[in-house]
Amino acid sequence: MKNWLKILLFCVTCFTFIGCDRVTKQLAKENLQFGEPKSYFHDTFRLERVENTGAALSFGDALPQKASFWLLSILPLTVLLFLFYYVVRQLNSFSLLKLLSFSLVIAGGLGNVIDRIVYDRHVTDFMNMGIHNIRTGIFNVADVCITAGIIGLFIAYSGKHKGLLRPDNV
Repeated sequence: MKNWLKILLFCVTCFTFIGCDRVTKQLAKENLQFGEPKSYFHDTFRLERVENTGAALSFGDALPQKASFWLLSILPLTVLLFLFYYVVRQLNSFSLLKLLSFSLVIAGGLGNVIDRIVYDRHVTDFMNMGIHNIRTGIFNVADVCITAGIIGLFIAYSGKHKGLLRPDNV
């Protein structure tokens, strides 16, 4: 696959997933604000809105506002910029799986950083999964993108993927 097409695919994927994250967070703000959590599949999946001022599982929630801004907004944004630079520099050697995985990680990271900067550290989380009292933390589409991207990168860098995902076939 030609580099310009890889760049286009990378950008379209990033913008698409950032857009999905923005839309779902807005829908959660509008539809889950005053109600009880909505339960699906015998309470395996719940929709309930929370505003998180920390990182994953509210880690860093009690940080002073200035420290939170630097540690949870500027530092992640800097890491994402370095990741983007790495992707652009290594584009020739990237398989489709690596390219899509990096775009998921960057899109998810940017989705949450945008919330932290625009909404004064508040990231909207609204999904929860589990069985009985064994539950995940509450998360959002950006978190799903990051997780899926990391899993894709583990697969891509382990060398276990075959077929159309190799760089010589794209």
